[in-house]
Amino acid sequence: MRQRAVDLGWMRLFVEVARRGNLTSAAAALKISQPAISYQIRRIEEQIGVELLTRVHRGVELTPAGLRLYDIAKRAVDEIDDAVRAFRSDRERSTIRLLTDYAFASLWLMPRMHAFRLLYPELDIQIVATQRLQREVLKESDIAVAFGAQRDFGDDAILLLPEAVTPVCTPGYAEKSGPFEDAASLAKSTLIHLESSSPSPWFEWTTYLSHFKAVRDAQSGHVDLSFNTYSLVVQAAVGGQGIALGWKGLVDDHMSSGLLVPVGATLEVPERGYWLVQPERASQPVNRLGSWLIGEAKATAGPHDRYEAEKTAGAY
Repeated sequence: MRQRAVDLGWMRLFVEVARRGNLTSAAAALKISQPAISYQIRRIEEQIGVELLTRVHRGVELTPAGLRLYDIAKRAVDEIDDAVRAFRSDRERSTIRLLTDYAFASLWLMPRMHAFRLLYPELDIQIVATQRLQREVLKESDIAVAFGAQRDFGDDAILLLPEAVTPVCTPGYAEKSGPFEDAASLAKSTLIHLESSSPSPWFEWTTYLSHFKAVRDAQSGHVDLSFNTYSLVVQAAVGGQGIALGWKGLVDDHMSSGLLVPVGATLEVPERGYWLVQPERASQPVNRLGSWLIGEAKATAGPHDRYEAEKTAGAY
């Protein structure tokens, strides 16, 4: 649909008449009457003090003064129209507000955003990272990826990454402080913790060690580390400062590159993890982003999966 042109008064009218060389044709294009065009041209000439047009057979021609004015006015009108089209295009771009937590945003989503922009360059994504992902907060976004169980987000939520954690550290730390043959040996080392509210909605070292019936020796002499964001937990592990719980999907790149290696068994809760939450009647741009997220999650067959397969085969 043709957009309404910005009203530039006499300039647009004069340029249209000069371009077409015909008052009637210009009037039709501007959707005004031919007498109104004639009246406006006369007013312009009276204000300027020179004739701009002369009548010829079946139309009008520019006078020398009209030609000079036309060159200036045409450039001005065209440049203004170009600028307005750019303003409208920027305003009408689809901006999707995606809400998630810091860990998913920095470790899973950001490394993949370039691929999404290549597929959908017309879509803008506003990523809002927060640790406050209660159901009422999710309603403030177009789409969300939140950690928890399906009961936390409704029956329409789609599981992207089921929770699976594996103890990880650098190869250097494993060589210096290992071997880590079981959970009991992990309990004797420096552990890197993610601070959380109590009870924790995700795995943490206490539940991990308890699952394998390992006891943490308070007199071991190791000083543990704690951080309030998972990105800092991963950075500390990469820095060789201890052993962290590595979440499937969040540390896969670090494990693929060899920065981090698994040093313990994987613990899983298939019904808990990162869920895609979007409105029932989502816009087409939101549906595109949702479908892309689901596809990327399905394509994530990270080192956790390979580790489990090799362990089953007796490699560990």
